[in-house]
Amino acid sequence: MQIDLEKERLEILKRYRKLLRTAKPFLKDDDAKQIKKAFLISAEAHKEMRRKSGEPYIYHPLAVAQICVEEIGLGTTSIISALLHDVVEDTDTTLADIEKQFNPKIASIIDGLTKIAGTFEYGTSQQAENFRKMLLTLSDDIRVILIKLADRLHNMRTLTSMAKEKQMKIASETIYLYAPLAHRLGLNAIKSELEDLGLKHTEPEAYKEIADKLAENKRSREGFVENFIKPIKKTLDERGLNYTIKGRPKSIFSIYNKIKKGNTPFEKIYDLFAVRVVLDVPIEREKSDCWEVYSVVTDHYRPNPSRLKDWVSTPKSNGYESLHTTVMSKPFAHDKEGRWVEVQIRSKRMDEIAEKGVAAHFKYKGTDTRTSEAFESWLSQVREAIEANDKSQSAVELVEDIKNSLYHEEVFVFSPKGKLIVLQSGATALDFAFEIHSEVGARCIGAKVGGKLVPLSHKLQNGDQIEILTSSKQKPSEDWLRIVFTTKAKARIKDFIKEENKSHIIKGRDLIEHRLKHLGYPLLTLEITNQLRAYFNAKDANDLFYRFGKTYINIDQLKHWKLDRELHEKKQAEKSIQAPIVDSKSFRKEMQQYHKERKESDTLLIGEDMDKVDYTLAKCCNPISGDEVFGFVTINEGIKIHRAACPNSPELLSRHGDRVIKAQWTSQIAMSFVVDLVIRGIDRVGLVNDVTRLISEKLQVNITALTIGVKDGLFEGQISLMVQDTDHLDSLSAEMEQVPGVIEVERKVS
Repeated sequence: MQIDLEKERLEILKRYRKLLRTAKPFLKDDDAKQIKKAFLISAEAHKEMRRKSGEPYIYHPLAVAQICVEEIGLGTTSIISALLHDVVEDTDTTLADIEKQFNPKIASIIDGLTKIAGTFEYGTSQQAENFRKMLLTLSDDIRVILIKLADRLHNMRTLTSMAKEKQMKIASETIYLYAPLAHRLGLNAIKSELEDLGLKHTEPEAYKEIADKLAENKRSREGFVENFIKPIKKTLDERGLNYTIKGRPKSIFSIYNKIKKGNTPFEKIYDLFAVRVVLDVPIEREKSDCWEVYSVVTDHYRPNPSRLKDWVSTPKSNGYESLHTTVMSKPFAHDKEGRWVEVQIRSKRMDEIAEKGVAAHFKYKGTDTRTSEAFESWLSQVREAIEANDKSQSAVELVEDIKNSLYHEEVFVFSPKGKLIVLQSGATALDFAFEIHSEVGARCIGAKVGGKLVPLSHKLQNGDQIEILTSSKQKPSEDWLRIVFTTKAKARIKDFIKEENKSHIIKGRDLIEHRLKHLGYPLLTLEITNQLRAYFNAKDANDLFYRFGKTYINIDQLKHWKLDRELHEKKQAEKSIQAPIVDSKSFRKEMQQYHKERKESDTLLIGEDMDKVDYTLAKCCNPISGDEVFGFVTINEGIKIHRAACPNSPELLSRHGDRVIKAQWTSQIAMSFVVDLVIRGIDRVGLVNDVTRLISEKLQVNITALTIGVKDGLFEGQISLMVQDTDHLDSLSAEMEQVPGVIEVERKVS
């Protein structure tokens, strides 16, 4: 490919000047000079590098800096850090060089953005360690995470140039970790785009289908919105309010989730869009004017009382403020009936915080103490939880705990003295106790809600007033971890248990060392410890020692470990004697010859070299020929093949991407796979007979299992069939949907 270097140079300068123009309103002193210095250092460091798309690498840091300014609202320090964010990782430039050229703060932010290199121990993963490193910067500078989200957003926007398996890993990690993080930081626009782009690469067919249908009904949707807002605008104008009002479609990802969770076809989803009213009013009039608009909307349309959400009076803990109501529209034009429409009412300040999240929050800090207090309270909780977990958990556990706290809504409860406490929705009385104080949580034996005694596991509801009961004899147990919901409570319980367990860990280590000496191993080396961990399926060394110390594992089990170890070493020695040392080319030829002699059912190519190797099909998703698949290297069960659409794939791809390998079906040999189908429809006499006869007699397909349930005239059943591949499955499903009474046939995902 011919590269026009002069054209590229001009394009780089054009993008750099756009960045400066966008940042100009807040630049002061020598900010522009410092940004220019960072740009020149980055351009020089990356001058020989190109992205997978073939573009100059410098396009990427420039784009990340542009997102930081334009879409998040960050300042000079973040622009410089974004321009330099890959320099330390990809070139010879060091953090010391950055600190010398700029300042310790920028060097610290870039350190937080630099991936950890090297190998990782059993029970963790590179992605988890890097995510933990980034999360720990919440204790120091939240801009690290904001720049990382900008970096991830640009990578997602340009993901098509990557290999398919890389696309799946990055997209799954984005949906699993980064979109929830953007949501928790209040970056709603970025969160929605990350989710949509993630879906585009993990479920391309579903994404395209929804996008096409949204495009098809765009005109009718716009006409509906225009008719819906007309009477509202008329009244607001009469009252002299300064506002903007517009309709916006829901994100493709949220529509996909509605379809998936509710088994609802696209055509039956009526809340495909929301109407937003944004008021331009002074802060002291925000609340009253929002309620005035609510009154106008509900004068024209009937509201659903159960769908009123008032985050104006009580903002969310990430600073989000808005008034949401769902109303029933009137039939317009060709509509035969009304539709449910969500209406969001907020001020211009609230809207900026809702779209740009944490960065906009700091811009308005001090103007609204309720929002500031809510956000600072949440931020301190996250910092506290992360710092408390830093040493007591593996990175994978920490990421899982933090991830679980990112998407949940909130519950607003009160102490006996009337103090408002905000917790995650799903929190229990025990979570509340730990929120009050660690010692209160540790001594908690029960609680009273509205004067009535409730257990530790009682789930809190909005408006509950809670009194905690304690006892000096109470102490936390491992069972408590199944009761609590918040990251903070889990961290505190683990800390208490950790102290309690130290004696068991010391006892277990002493027992193992003593018995190993009798078995001929004078020292408990790191190698032996790791072998024991793998053998007894312990997550780390302390877990191993603890289980022996608590006698969960009998010390005599070490004899079995020794026998198995010696047997394994004997087999390895026999193999090395029988097989002469060969170079990799000869070895590959030998393996290819071996694979030619394998059984005919091997039609899956695995790994970078697309070899045929031993594997098992994952039971969680039952992949069949034609499915998009990937291989996952398990600890004890070899390679397992999963569907790309497997319910477990986001977790596997994002938490353990280093153990994911490429896999691809060949279509040379006819095979049979068991697939589970869910069939729904309207019950009638002879329906089951018609379905089974069609499958067995007309389509000549073997049924391995069949269950049918009927309720209120509707039926739902599950049929297990032997099919050859996805094409065979699609044609079979289409035939079944032609049977009178059958409404839908879909593949069961788990």
